[in-house]
Amino acid sequence: MPQELIVSILIDKSSRVVTQGITGSTGRYHTRACVDYGYGEQAFVAGVTPGKGGTMCDKIPVFNTVSEARNETGCNVSVVYVPPAHAAGAIDEAVDAGIELIICITEGVPLKDMLLTRHRMLGKATALVGPNCPGIITPDQLKIGIMPGYIHQKGSIGVVSRSGTLTYEVVHQLSQQNLGQSTCVGIGGDPINGLKHLDVMRLFNEDPDTEAVVLCGEIGGSDEEDCAAWMKDHMSKPVVGFIAGSSAPPGKRMGHAGAIVAGGKGTAEEKMAALEDAGVFLARNPAEIGSTMKQALMR
Repeated sequence: MPQELIVSILIDKSSRVVTQGITGSTGRYHTRACVDYGYGEQAFVAGVTPGKGGTMCDKIPVFNTVSEARNETGCNVSVVYVPPAHAAGAIDEAVDAGIELIICITEGVPLKDMLLTRHRMLGKATALVGPNCPGIITPDQLKIGIMPGYIHQKGSIGVVSRSGTLTYEVVHQLSQQNLGQSTCVGIGGDPINGLKHLDVMRLFNEDPDTEAVVLCGEIGGSDEEDCAAWMKDHMSKPVVGFIAGSSAPPGKRMGHAGAIVAGGKGTAEEKMAALEDAGVFLARNPAEIGSTMKQALMR
């Protein structure tokens, strides 16, 4: 992960965003919603659709390539709404153009494509969030993605989650307790993706605007355990954790395509045990996340 990104938690009102796939129905719809939120009107400066350069989409100039958009507008963040078959190629293009942060919303990107893209990104000064994620929001400043902005409120609680819908539930729970959010990051649930829980937790730990963090995980993989091992020795802020499916009976637990339990590893029990050993305050039910955070802040 590029070290220069540690000066903040990824996005704020100074970000300059290009939408890849802006003229498609999905890209146009969500870009319009993002423009209408916070400082979105000044942040969203460009769109990219090959063959449609020189046109405008809802007052945003459209370019044929990301390089052209970056040279003309100085955009440093890309959000990708390109169809699955071409999404990895869109990420590659943004990386080659020197974009600092790429947020890929697209679901269903072929794993082979992402494997090649992640290999190409090695050593590059670009951070990737997603694919198959809801995006990132810094309440009252900027949202980049598909999350409903109105459920968020400005505050000091960071949120990092593999699940998009669970992120919304967490935000609702926090807001009910009058606990606003500093930044919410949906990292996506695909097995081959960009930033992990650990990467985002490091950012939150260094962020002066974040007082505590909610970590939401899922069965499968070892991302949560890796994050727990780091937090045990390094995390200086209280963390509330929840593993999706942990409150369901065995055999009824579900997750993303990336939530594959292999060789008995990656179970909800293992993840909760690792988090608990790291000093994380565990919520056993999603309805308890807000109240658990409130208790954690009082200790």
